[in-house]
Amino acid sequence: MTRLTVAQAVVRFLAGQWTERDGVEHRLIGGCCGIFGHGNVAGLGQALATSTEDLPYHLSRNEQAMVHTAAAYARASNRLSTLACTTSIGPGATNMITGAAGATINRLPVLLLPGDIFSTRVAGPVLQELEDQRSYDISVNDCFKPVSRFWDRINRPEQLPSALLAAMRVLTDPAETGAVTLALPQDVQAEAFDWPDELFAHRVWHIPRPRPERAALTRAAELIRSAARPLIVAGGGTIYGEATEQLRIFAETHGVPVAETQAGKGALPHGHPLAVGAIGATGTTAANALAREADVIIGVGTRYSDFTTASRTIFAPDARFANINVTGFDAAKLSGLQLVADAREALADLSEACAGWGTPAAYRERAAELTGVWDAAVDTAYGLDGSPLPQSAVIGAVNAAAGADGVVVCAAGSMPGDLHKLWRPSGPGSYHVEYGYSCMGYEIAGGLGVKMAAPEREVFVMVGDGSYLMMAQELVTAFSEGIKLVVVLVDNSGFASIGRLSESVGAERLGTAYRHRDGGPLPVDLAANAASLGASVLRPESISELRKALDTARTARETTVIYVRTDPMADDAPSSEAWWDVPVAQVGTTSATYAARETYEANKRSQRPHLSPPG
Repeated sequence: MTRLTVAQAVVRFLAGQWTERDGVEHRLIGGCCGIFGHGNVAGLGQALATSTEDLPYHLSRNEQAMVHTAAAYARASNRLSTLACTTSIGPGATNMITGAAGATINRLPVLLLPGDIFSTRVAGPVLQELEDQRSYDISVNDCFKPVSRFWDRINRPEQLPSALLAAMRVLTDPAETGAVTLALPQDVQAEAFDWPDELFAHRVWHIPRPRPERAALTRAAELIRSAARPLIVAGGGTIYGEATEQLRIFAETHGVPVAETQAGKGALPHGHPLAVGAIGATGTTAANALAREADVIIGVGTRYSDFTTASRTIFAPDARFANINVTGFDAAKLSGLQLVADAREALADLSEACAGWGTPAAYRERAAELTGVWDAAVDTAYGLDGSPLPQSAVIGAVNAAAGADGVVVCAAGSMPGDLHKLWRPSGPGSYHVEYGYSCMGYEIAGGLGVKMAAPEREVFVMVGDGSYLMMAQELVTAFSEGIKLVVVLVDNSGFASIGRLSESVGAERLGTAYRHRDGGPLPVDLAANAASLGASVLRPESISELRKALDTARTARETTVIYVRTDPMADDAPSSEAWWDVPVAQVGTTSATYAARETYEANKRSQRPHLSPPG
């Protein structure tokens, strides 16, 4: 037996947890991000102070940001590793809820350890305690329940072992993973207990690769072999499951084009003959044209978000779906034939079951022709110049600077849509855009997580001015932790994406521009702000200057912010020729509203339920 406090036991336990897949072990909890206050300083703070070698501690500047960092770390680690996050009680804890929602939506493991009120209640109500007349057992940490895949409150030391084991099980289960919350009352954290030594032993969580059920495999193979115009939609599960090589083999063996979701982008590198690029509302015209013609859609590790399906308008009414996913919840979407299995194993088995079958040469040639047309449009967009700089040209310059080893990180605004269409990925792991929750403020914090998980790669964070103003302070974390990022700060004086969307629904860009009440510009210097937070700052004004700045930033040893101005009214990326469902007012006071409503109703008529049996 070993006598430790509850907090000390948590830290020692987490330091001993590992994952294993394909014979390779990875530390499950790579470290702990935290901000201390009452509720965790005397417990986890004290425990971490004496265990930094076993569980490295990283000081963050914002609680939401630290969860974004953990989620990005998990994604860059293909969900085999993550970070823990600890906060004080009260606002420190609730600040993490947005990050928790993003992690769960994106199926990414993060471990949250918020401080909680006194379990003994003798000092209640304590500072920052939410009092509820219905129960004394409610605290603000109950808000984590709907956004967590597992939630527990440790009111007694005896409860800790079962809670820790359950937490690790969920974090390491590809079908269940997401945010895991263990609420730790501040008095319980400091309570000593005699723990069984085996709790702290080296423990390996084996990540399974389940193979598809044989009858389901036979049904899927029959459906696919009947197809003349199949299309693969590769989602994030393709990359997390390290199934990209098997995807390539399947596509090449059977001649099936591959389209990519936001999370799946890079599943095939740009330039592969069967890579047709992004699909959906922010997709390429090549992928979307093939989607409209496809008779069978093979979904691999995708959750079919509304952007992927263009709000269910992109696929033919009679299209059939065969979906490979580790969770039946996602595999069943769009009335698909379900292959509940690991992506790599399922693709290998499916390829064998489809032996001798392939698409006609004319179909492959059509896919290549459509992709060539799109590539020419991207070349044009990348080649633009002007003052202020076109956003597509900025993306093109960053794409070139990233090269084979770079990773682009982005999240919210107009850039994720343009990046999905335009970015030419070098392969898996080169593209990291959070678009499940589309959370403003994710970018710099997420870039930290990517760089921590993959320090050998150059990380290029692309962030708009609106998102930067929500969470710029993690530049300080980058500097204090010695983490080098290249941050491209794109200033278009407001919310460009929502501005265009607002205009399209008749809302006339209300509240989307950063302007003074009198209509003049605000006296705000974002570049100077970045410099004040510790970053080196460059201010290119032309494409040639931007390219030089990117070269300088790549070779720098510390974080560099490259500040560029773009035109908020410009929409210089080629159209995806797809739709996204955003309701428009049925009545209004302007002709623009009625025109927008008429367009909306026309698009609504093209939505499909996709309820047909899969076979």
